[in-house]
This record gives sequence, structure tokens and C-alpha cells, in this order.
Amino acid sequence: MSKTLPRSAKRPRSASSPAASSPSKAQPQATHAKRHFAIVGAGMAGIACARTLVQAGHEVTVFEQQDSAGGRTATHDTAFGTFDAGAQYFTVRDARFARAIDTVPGVCKPWSANNVRVLDASGRVTSPGLLSREAHWVASPGMQTLVQTWAAPLQQAGRIHFSTRVQRVERDAMNPQGWQLRTESAGGAQHVYAGFDAVLFSQPAIATRALLTKSALECALNAPLAQVAMAPCWTMMLAYPHAVRPGLTTLGPHWNVARSTHHRIAWLARESSKPGRSSVERWTVQANPAWSAEHLQDDEARVQAKLLKAFAEVTGLRAEPAHVALHCWPYAQTTHALGQSHLWDAQQSLGACGDWCLGHRLEDAFISGLELALAAR
Repeated sequence: MSKTLPRSAKRPRSASSPAASSPSKAQPQATHAKRHFAIVGAGMAGIACARTLVQAGHEVTVFEQQDSAGGRTATHDTAFGTFDAGAQYFTVRDARFARAIDTVPGVCKPWSANNVRVLDASGRVTSPGLLSREAHWVASPGMQTLVQTWAAPLQQAGRIHFSTRVQRVERDAMNPQGWQLRTESAGGAQHVYAGFDAVLFSQPAIATRALLTKSALECALNAPLAQVAMAPCWTMMLAYPHAVRPGLTTLGPHWNVARSTHHRIAWLARESSKPGRSSVERWTVQANPAWSAEHLQDDEARVQAKLLKAFAEVTGLRAEPAHVALHCWPYAQTTHALGQSHLWDAQQSLGACGDWCLGHRLEDAFISGLELALAAR
């Protein structure tokens, strides 16, 4: 698979915490002793970090509170087809990301969504579209497939603990220079994992900060983490199998993707328009960040009713969906980024990465995880 990088594309700037090394210095020629890294979170950043460390000859153990890898690339599988509940697509601007994607040929495919319409609150097109010269890519059969494919060797080697929440990070009882993690499984079982030389956090900034506070850890990560802000997002997924009839291709509008100025809805995408998906008409609707924050604590029935009403207003599609599902992302979109690719406290061997370091693009998460690994190794 060939991906052309724009001539204007620049390598994301990488910096670090006061105790960090720059990426250029993080690639020494000398051979480093093998170390054992604990990585908290198996999203794009965490898996990119883990893969890089393993390739450098280190040992990793990844802890993920969900039952699969992927983070906000989560794909929901239903009787009507899949839904990309989080990240809808990604772009490729960094040559390192392009090379990584080339290691899994056939997984990623271009999505013909370069012309993104902009709609007003009533669904009227306010501009011809946001034309983009760079391709919009999706993983197939779902966005989660890319991260899961990269995570598979780690999983097969028993290096990922799913359904495991890290409750506390503390100094190793047997080695004061090392670290141990206290965890709790989905079933409530508690366990202590020890013998780590470093701990790397691949979570939303607020979650990492909360874990550090709960662990009573004062380090160079705390202050920078406090600067990051992220907005929530309510996501609604709709299926209309009524459209799968001779002579009828869609029930909804003739466009496949749009941004909306409606006060409740920010993004709409026809899932069935993505390559490698089933033909049943399905829509993923992502709510406006401000509206999501205002209704974050609402019950799902109320949120669903309001979003369904808004969806009908924007699309004109008033048919009753055969399937409706909601998902709430407490930390969905970065509103104030860290401004550097990662955080690394070399004195305490603690680091943090995530898309929130550089922005909210999937590629930002990859670069963040990669460059934290290069700094920490």
C-alpha cells in the first residue's frame, strides 16, 4: 500500500518534561541493558510504545482495563454490522507512521470522504465541503483492527493483561529502585505485579494525573499533565436495515459524511460507506463537545431522545432505526494539548503519552507512543 506524504508535512515537534531527553538524544548508538517496562493502556499510543520497546530488545507488560486493545479506535460489532464508535478515520503525514502501516498490508484502506459537507442546524449545506488533499484512511473491518493487529504478537506472548485496572503505582517492595503495580480485575480479584524498571502511562491526561495522585507520587509529570484539557463526547449509533431492498440504496441523505453546526451534533458518518463494511445503512453520530459536557451526567434515555431528534433535523431521516446504541467518551477530544510529544521523567523512570500530547488525531497518538519509547529506552 502506497501513501504519499504532502510536501508540506513536517515531523511533529518532540519535547519532554524537565527531566527528559530529546528524541535526537534518545537514539544513542550504545547498546542499552534490557529493561522491563509496565505500560498502562493498550490504545494506539500504548501499543506503539510497546512495539517500539520490544523491537529495541526490552520486555514489556501492558495493562488494559477493557477486554481488548484499541482505546478510542473502538469498534462495536452488532447484528447489523460494525460501528466505529470513536475515531472515524485517520490521516498519514509522518513517514514513520506510514512505514508502520506498511507492516500490516491490506488492513488500512482509503475512505472516499475527502469532501466533508458543512451543515447548518436544519441540515442545509452551508458550504460545498471541506476539501482535503490528503487521504482519509480507515482500518478494515473496523478502526480497532489496526491497533489489535499490532497488539496481537504481544497478546500471543502473554504480555497484555486485559480487564485489568491499575489501582496504584508504588516502589517495588523487593527493589526500592523499581516499581510495582497494584491491580484489580473485572471480577474484583486483586494482584500485585512487580519487577518493573519503568512505568509508562498511555491514558487520557486526567486519568494519569488521578492515578499519580492516588499513588501519592510526586514527579515531573504532574504539573504538565494539569495543563491538558479534554472534552467529552456522546456517540450514537443507528442502523436502518430497511434500506437493503431492490432499488433502494439509502434511506438518508446522499452524502456520507458531514460536520454540523447543530448545537447537539458535531459529526455524522454513514458507516456503510467505509470500505470493508456491510451494506446495511448505519450512521455514527458524535455530539457537540459543549453539549456533551452539559449532558454528561444525563441518563441514556434522555440523551438518546435528544440526539435522535437532532439527527432527524439535520438529515431529514425520520424513519425508526432498528438499532440504537449510545456510548459516552468522558475524554474524547483534546481542547488544550500538552504541546510536546511525550513526558519522560528520567530520574524516576515514569513517562506518559497519548494523542493529547500533540492534539487529538490518531497519528498524534502513534507519534507520542513512539517518541516516548525512544526517550525511555
